[in-house]
Amino acid sequence: MIVCAQTIVSNGAGASVGLEAAYAQAGGGLASTLGAWLRLRRADMRVLVGAGAGAAVGAAFGAPLTGAFYAFEIVIGAYTPAAIAPVAAACLSAVVLVRLVGIEAYVVALPGAKAITTVDYLLYAGLGLICAFVGIAVMRGVTSLEALVRRSPIPELWRPAIGGLLLIPLAMITPQVLSAGHGALHIDLGAEVALRFILLVLAVKVAASTISLGFGFRGGLFFASLFIGSLVGQLFAGAIGHLAVFPPLDPSDAALIGMAAMAVAIVGGPMTMSMLVLEVTHDFALTSVAITAALCASTFVRETFGFSFSTWRLHMRGESIRSARDIGWMRTLTVGKMMQRGAETAVATMSVAEFRRRFPLGSTNKVVLVDSSGRYSGIVETAKAFDGGMSSDVEIGTLGILPDVALTPDQNVRSAIQHFDLSEADYLAVIDDEGSVLGTLSERFVHRRYSDEVEKAQREMFGE
Repeated sequence: MIVCAQTIVSNGAGASVGLEAAYAQAGGGLASTLGAWLRLRRADMRVLVGAGAGAAVGAAFGAPLTGAFYAFEIVIGAYTPAAIAPVAAACLSAVVLVRLVGIEAYVVALPGAKAITTVDYLLYAGLGLICAFVGIAVMRGVTSLEALVRRSPIPELWRPAIGGLLLIPLAMITPQVLSAGHGALHIDLGAEVALRFILLVLAVKVAASTISLGFGFRGGLFFASLFIGSLVGQLFAGAIGHLAVFPPLDPSDAALIGMAAMAVAIVGGPMTMSMLVLEVTHDFALTSVAITAALCASTFVRETFGFSFSTWRLHMRGESIRSARDIGWMRTLTVGKMMQRGAETAVATMSVAEFRRRFPLGSTNKVVLVDSSGRYSGIVETAKAFDGGMSSDVEIGTLGILPDVALTPDQNVRSAIQHFDLSEADYLAVIDDEGSVLGTLSERFVHRRYSDEVEKAQREMFGE
């Protein structure tokens, strides 16, 4: 509810941000609360949250397929058989309800204006790559300004006020830069606007969105990316029109393709945006071109940048999330849950003779060494103590290995595997912050648990 209030205030005040942060998070958050109340399993909770967020997006655009693919690509992370029915039901219900209430959808467009040819596919693929360049620039610009503002001495409470002051001269150039840009998109799609003015609006809109998010206004870039993409598409059509070697492109078609490609570059979800084009135009030929441009943009961004806008911002804040793929189970599967407690320990100053007496051959493969204070000091293989050339008076600590390598109980399974790989060990001790031994963990057991969890996640994905 706080996010909704912040987004409404930001958008209502004219900040160049979209409302998707409100309705998508509200839909997903309501579903998450319901799922927690019902005590759903992890996989079912992900489906329910995806259905809630997808229903909100579908309702906003009056497009159930768009909402469904948003849930699959952006939230759930896969097209899963187990999720098709609940997600589709939620999105259809939401769109039907909105239509019964009589609320107008965000995007209203007409069918494609001309027949699509092979050359059009090539040209629109180029538009997709251009949108990818612009999308990466916008994402880097927003996060760079946000980081700069956070490092500045400006108090957090005053940052939106300063951002608002910076938006004033931009709004004086053209009011199209204010808020998400729903009305501006409709105006520019339905009217013949000069290319110089479109270029001006594009530059000012990008600046306004960067300032709004960088200075702390709440919202997203979903609809802003659609608006920016429509402007890039119209500019692209205008540029092609001045080149005699290429057939002319319809500005409205180019705007729709630019919308899809730009939204894919910034938000992600190529099928989501392609379905949006289909549902607002009902033109399958134009949708096929939108898929081509969207895939080009998605591939370029993934290979050169690697993030969508939301995951990029999380990455800048120290998170390791790169996509909607579920990695939460890796965080919850910790060393503390996998380790074997009650490890065999021996004081490092113990003589080899005493060690042989306490740990005869066959009793255990490895023993954890501790110092006189009980802190970890290494691991010794039992068989080495029974080497025939080994003096019985030597301290067992001289045979110890890995004195500086150990695991902690809060490390996750991925971190544990990395430790085993770097140390080239097959057996490590688990210690607390003070160095006391809590247990042990073997590399073989870690890999087995990891494989079991991957298989479990795969079964849940397909509803088995």
